[in-house]
Amino acid sequence: MLDFKIYSPSTKMSTLDKLNTIDFLHKHLEQYGDEKADIEKAINYSLKEISSFGGFVLKAFDSEKLVGIVVINKTGMSGYIPENILVYIAVDNSQRGKGYGKSLMNKAIKLSEGSIALHVEKDNPARFLYEKVGFTNPYLEMRLKK
Repeated sequence: MLDFKIYSPSTKMSTLDKLNTIDFLHKHLEQYGDEKADIEKAINYSLKEISSFGGFVLKAFDSEKLVGIVVINKTGMSGYIPENILVYIAVDNSQRGKGYGKSLMNKAIKLSEGSIALHVEKDNPARFLYEKVGFTNPYLEMRLKK
């Protein structure tokens, strides 16, 4: 049975806890992750430590050991753009295959108000987890970077 801890604009995260969260995500997202500075921006957004709509950081523990983290940001939109975006989900790479990812996803879905979007690379094995919990792929995302 997992224990969860939720951080949001009303339940702040200590500086040390934030650094540990960034390190965990950076390590366990592996090749599908981002730079630490970008991970920190997403966390700051979810906690409204920068101008934002907020969101939350969800941590999962098994016997007090951190096994996974989800970062959800609110978009401030609804309808054609979902209310939330799942920015990061990572499970400790030594703990994969135990159902922690699915438990994290289901808890994040319950905590989120409104629909959730996420981006996943086509070769990322986590794509199958997302499909199992109900995510679909109706669109092809395209980006123009300036």
